[in-house]
Amino acid sequence: MARGSGSDRRRAILRVAGRLFSQRGYYGTSIRDIAAAIRLQGGSLYAHITSKEELLWEIVDEAAQAFLSSLEPIVRSERPPLEKLRMAVAAHIRVVTERQDAAVVFNHEWRALSPKRRSEILARRDAYEALFREILREGIAAGVFRADLDVPLITRFILTALNGVAVWYQPKGPLSPDQIAEAFSDWAVRGLVRSESPSADP
Repeated sequence: MARGSGSDRRRAILRVAGRLFSQRGYYGTSIRDIAAAIRLQGGSLYAHITSKEELLWEIVDEAAQAFLSSLEPIVRSERPPLEKLRMAVAAHIRVVTERQDAAVVFNHEWRALSPKRRSEILARRDAYEALFREILREGIAAGVFRADLDVPLITRFILTALNGVAVWYQPKGPLSPDQIAEAFSDWAVRGLVRSESPSADP
């Protein structure tokens, strides 16, 4: 098999595995299910992969990298905290809508990974959450966000809401990713900013 066709086949396998893991869960999906969906014999699938967990790892790993690489430049920029928050919300929604199956798998199926890989993904999830907390703390320090915010709790609240988009978003639905991002960032801003802040107008 040519290098190009093998690469295409592997991407197709990952795409199908992501869809099935998202719909049925990792444990509810067998190698035979994946092979049937890609129109291969079960044994033939092993010419392209070493295990079902390898597929899960690649899907989760790629999603983790997509989340981190979309947020890090925003947090490290010189933009004001309010703008960073809006951009962070939009970046997260862009990832979960463009990689919808992978986002669902990342959020719900990572626990099926082996302990070492699970620990690595947990560390990266924690690092991502820490970037959101950094934006909130920066806003508090600047006097833009309310000083009484429980930053860890608010961060989890925001991320839980954003991650939920991957479950119900419909590409042909009434709202585009940009419209969803605008609405979510408006709600976040209204709950976080100090009413007397000159930047409080969303």
